[in-house]
This record gives sequence, structure tokens and C-alpha cells, in this order.
Amino acid sequence: MISIHRHSLTVRLTHWLNVICLTVLLLSGLQIFNAHPRLYWGKYGADADHAFLVIDSKPDGDALQGYLQIGRLRLVTTGVLGVSSEDGSAAARAFPTWLTLPSYRDLGTGRRWHFSFAWLLVVNGLIYLIHGFLRGHFRRDLLPSGEQLAPRHLWREVIDHARLRFSHGKEARRYNALQKLSYLVVVFGLLPMMILTGLTMSPGIDAALPFLPDLFGGRPSARSLHFITALLLVAFVLVHVLMVIASGLWNNLRSMITGRYSITDDGTEP
Repeated sequence: MISIHRHSLTVRLTHWLNVICLTVLLLSGLQIFNAHPRLYWGKYGADADHAFLVIDSKPDGDALQGYLQIGRLRLVTTGVLGVSSEDGSAAARAFPTWLTLPSYRDLGTGRRWHFSFAWLLVVNGLIYLIHGFLRGHFRRDLLPSGEQLAPRHLWREVIDHARLRFSHGKEARRYNALQKLSYLVVVFGLLPMMILTGLTMSPGIDAALPFLPDLFGGRPSARSLHFITALLLVAFVLVHVLMVIASGLWNNLRSMITGRYSITDDGTEP
């Protein structure tokens, strides 16, 4: 059994701060979304305008029926989306109380939580980027090699992940191609998109940077992209956590706490 150094102190600290920031941003963002649970594309986004996604409720006899509508597809989601329990009775609410921050209806408090942790995420991200470029973290650890990008190699990794077969031998010492590509998409794609679309929804920022709304086709479009990007980040986190558990929970957690990752003498994971 040997122990290798996998994560620097800066990477570990920014990782765990990201966990806190993204959790608060998600929960407070759903509180904000509840104030107007509709998504539009274009420059107009009022109640009378066409929305491509709606979470709402309608009367169903003496009760309420919650639903999620995407285009022409409508799904009944009572108890999960549209209608949930609030103070012991059913209430019209896009996302339930246990998924919002604060749990009660308070748009102002939700916005304060959201904006505070959004700026913390930006500062934390800048620290990570500066460290990554100056210390060669992106080039050394996240940039896939030509061999890793070969279609046959990528397809084999997809199959191995689907079967929960993970790297061994010398391959266990580095990230695999799917890890590298997904991390690069998150760091240089999803997170910048979420930040830019979030800034676009601010009238004050738009006044200072008037090109932002046009960049995304209007503030309603920016809001929709912001929501979709958040969903993609949630999907990434869920898959990430699943892979961490399946490939060795304690070993992976220890590497992100102490920086050390254990493999057996032949290179396989313990």
C-alpha cells in the first residue's frame, strides 16, 4: 500500500467552499424562482407571455393539483412540485419548503442569501483559477492527452463507468478522461455561464454592462439559461457523488481532506 499526493491545499479548500456556496445558492435560488416559476425565451417574460416551462397548480375538485409543464407536455407533480405541504395543509408552491432557503416564503431574504454567496463563489473561483494556471494544475491534472481523447478510449471509459469498473495500475494515479472533461466543462463552461447569466439579471449590472442582455438574447433568456445551468450542475454533483461512493468513499474523502490518496503497490485502489 502506498500513498500518493493528489490534491493541493488550495484545491481542497476551494472545493469545500464551493460545496457550501453551491448548496446555499441552489436553495436560495429555488426560493427566488418560486416568486415566478416560469421560464421564457427572448426579451419578454410577463405572465401573459408564452413560457416554455411552468410549475404551477390548478383546482382539482376541493383540492389543488400541482403540475410541471414543458412545452405541450404536462406532468402531474402534486406533493413534489406545484403543490406541497405547508403548515400541515396543501399549498400552491413551485418547490417545497424543504428545498428552499429560507423554508418560508421570503423573497427578500432569499435574494440576500443568494447574492452574498454568489460573490463568495466568484472570489473563491478566481482564487482557484489563479492557482490552477500559476501552479500548472489545469495543464498537469485536467488537460486530457491525445490518447485519452481517442474515441475508442472514451467509449471504453463510458462502458467501464456504466459497469462501475474504475481505473487501476498506473491509471489510478491520474484522473481518467471522463473526469477531466467533466471538470473542464464545469470550471470553464457551466460556472462562468451561471455567473454571467446571474449578472445579466441585475438591472444595475446591465446599466454598467449593457451588452450582457444582448449576449443572451434578453434578460428572460438569461434567467432561463441560469436555471438550466443550475440543473446541469446539480446533475454533475449527483453523478460525482455517486462515483465517489462507488469508487471508494473513504479513500476519496480522505484525499480531499488531507490530499493523500492510497493505492496498492501494483497501483490498484485498496
